Amino acid sequence: MQIKDREPLDGGRERVTVVPESVDDLWHLQYVLEPGDRVAGDTTRRIQRNDDQMRDTGGEREHMWVAIAVEDIEFHKFANRLRVGGEIVACSREDQLGFHHTLNVEEREELSIEKRFKPDQEARLEEAEEATENPDVAIATVEEGQAHVHTVAQYGTEERATITGPTGKGEYARERSELFAELGDVLKRQDADAIILAGPGFTKQDARKYLEDNEPAVAEKLTMVDTASVGDRGVHEVLKRGAVADVQQETRIESEAEYIDQLTERIAQGAKAAYGPEAVQQAAEFGAIERLLILDDRLRKERGPDGEWAIDVDQVVRTAEQKGGEVTVFSSEFPPGQQLSNLGGIAALLRYRLE
Repeated sequence: MQIKDREPLDGGRERVTVVPESVDDLWHLQYVLEPGDRVAGDTTRRIQRNDDQMRDTGGEREHMWVAIAVEDIEFHKFANRLRVGGEIVACSREDQLGFHHTLNVEEREELSIEKRFKPDQEARLEEAEEATENPDVAIATVEEGQAHVHTVAQYGTEERATITGPTGKGEYARERSELFAELGDVLKRQDADAIILAGPGFTKQDARKYLEDNEPAVAEKLTMVDTASVGDRGVHEVLKRGAVADVQQETRIESEAEYIDQLTERIAQGAKAAYGPEAVQQAAEFGAIERLLILDDRLRKERGPDGEWAIDVDQVVRTAEQKGGEVTVFSSEFPPGQQLSNLGGIAALLRYRLE
């Protein structure tokens, strides 16, 4: 994320101009934006008259600048866009004021955001800005007859390809180079800055040798890791062993996995942990929270009109921070976030045990 400008406004609000540079940045923005914010950017729109009838323009859309009062936000991961809808409150064409419009925010498009930023939202922008310098990582897991390619993103891991091929064994075996060649083609298309090659046995060494001989640009990005499995399980092993952290100082996924492991271990031991809204609120009031863990989807829901908790989630976050606690907002897209969801969507690692 590129943050181009910051400007303080009246009433504790701030105007921040950002340029999302990846789908990760768009994912971050969905949790920064909320109803009531003002968002502005360039867009296209079919001109609408005051009588609510569309002008006949043959389907052509006109370029314009609009500012909208945000009503809804939707992240479309597979379309690489963030849809932000609301009423037009300022526009390069005054006759469009008051109409509803949806900004389709894509990578490399400048966006202006006006709001009173909450601490976790500020932290999320900073995280996205810092992550711009982190290398993109692909994980290739290989065993006899099959290979899988995943990419690591801040919102989770995503499978890009499953490849099957000859094993190189048996009377009618074909060369495994067919499998390795296809793997090389897939890895080239990912354009990753770093590649982790993992799997059981010696197949991955043979794959590396093939890539060194035939795809040197891919081979020079490789790091080797031994795993017992391939596919999703193999990727999980890679993450658990911290291999991604060797090329990215610390990924969101690994830190969340570490915190959720600490939490579940403490819960099992009856030790310094709390989970569920009421228990966490009590821990915050006592100043016992060392690290507050909260799910992004749940945080956004509880800040809106459809919240279900009896507690004020923003007050809990503020209290935890004011009394020296750290806050980690979990991604709902990855297994640690799903584990946290099963515990009520909010939990805390404590400084001491509460009776």
